[in-house]
Amino acid sequence: MAKSRDKQTCAFCGSEAGERKDLFFIPSMYEGLNICSDCLCKGYEIVSDVKEQRAGKKGKKSPVTELKVPSPVEIKEELDRFVIGQEQAKKVLSVAVHNHYARLKARFTGRDDALPGDLAEVELDKSNVLLLGPTGSGKTLLAQTLAKMLDVPFAITDATTLTEAGYVGEDVENILLRLYQASGNDIERTQIGIIYIDELDKISRKGENASITRDVSGEGVQQALLKILEGTVANVPPQGGRKHPNQEFLHIDTSNILFICGGAFVGLDKVVKRRRGRRVLGFGDNAGAENAVIENMENEDPGKLFAECEPEDLVHFGLIPELIGRLPVLTALEPLDKAALVRVLKEPKNALVKQYRRLLAMEDVDLQFSDDALEELADRAVKRGTGARGLRALMEKLMLDIMFAAPSQKGKSNCLITAEVVRGESEPVLKCD
Repeated sequence: MAKSRDKQTCAFCGSEAGERKDLFFIPSMYEGLNICSDCLCKGYEIVSDVKEQRAGKKGKKSPVTELKVPSPVEIKEELDRFVIGQEQAKKVLSVAVHNHYARLKARFTGRDDALPGDLAEVELDKSNVLLLGPTGSGKTLLAQTLAKMLDVPFAITDATTLTEAGYVGEDVENILLRLYQASGNDIERTQIGIIYIDELDKISRKGENASITRDVSGEGVQQALLKILEGTVANVPPQGGRKHPNQEFLHIDTSNILFICGGAFVGLDKVVKRRRGRRVLGFGDNAGAENAVIENMENEDPGKLFAECEPEDLVHFGLIPELIGRLPVLTALEPLDKAALVRVLKEPKNALVKQYRRLLAMEDVDLQFSDDALEELADRAVKRGTGARGLRALMEKLMLDIMFAAPSQKGKSNCLITAEVVRGESEPVLKCD
């Protein structure tokens, strides 16, 4: 039934005058186009929200302008608090990270304008980093500490899960999705973050010769990483998984994302030996001397050989030259010896001894370790060959009985861990004060 023209009707919600006492109408300059008080209030709220959003976007500062870029010396001092040893690797990382973020800061804040004309037009490339070193030497910890210090989004991904597009596994773009999620779904912060790609050596080519079958989890992944490492606008599915037609994508520019890649590269030391060594054929006085040189090389520490690694060695190992060219900063981490592992146990800010002392302090237990106990733990970790990671497993096994009994203790108590306890010759005892 049509409504009478004599009655005032809201052109938006259709309410009529007289239906509610608190409802009143604002007549318009056009006949029949009236608006009620409810619709007017809702319209005012919508307009106010839009204005606030626009003002917020205009007043929002770029995350780059708020970025604090410490000097290489300050970066290394912070790394020293968390990572023991690896002096050369810390210096290399400190310089690379400072140059990367100083380059961003200068570009977005206009500092380039103060440079001479010929220098202001020079474009600076990214300093992506490749870390070589055995497991437990501190590769991941170095990257995590850098991200916390700079207050930028940080994501860790495992290269072994990646496959070439179209095959079972994860697409390369999914590593950007992890960084996007770590940034709180803020694309601008995502585009200045740090991504650590672990186990890069696991995607090496299966052989130096071309294969008749596709290497979808090896060379195929390396090819897919090229553009992302160099800098491109990648299409990332918001929910992860495979790409589908007509799907909405996140457009993330990787030009200012710092990539740090790491891997144990087991067997790379042999590749370096082959390059440095000389094959000796025939007989003579010189043959014995050169054989002695080769024998000395066989007994050389793999960590020192990693420090002498050249790009050609990585090519022989199985990385494609294009990928190596996009990782210009190359540094090696040394295996941790017994003395370094003792320092790892007690010196860093989050040292294992400090962590267990805090755990038991919450149960009113004063935990102490003797020096010979720490040396025994370090000696066992060296024999296992798992670096600093092996210390955690040893400590968990050692502290199991104490942590099981401590919550049931009444009153304050103390416990001393000695070398005999570590060797299993005696049991740890909780003594009441």
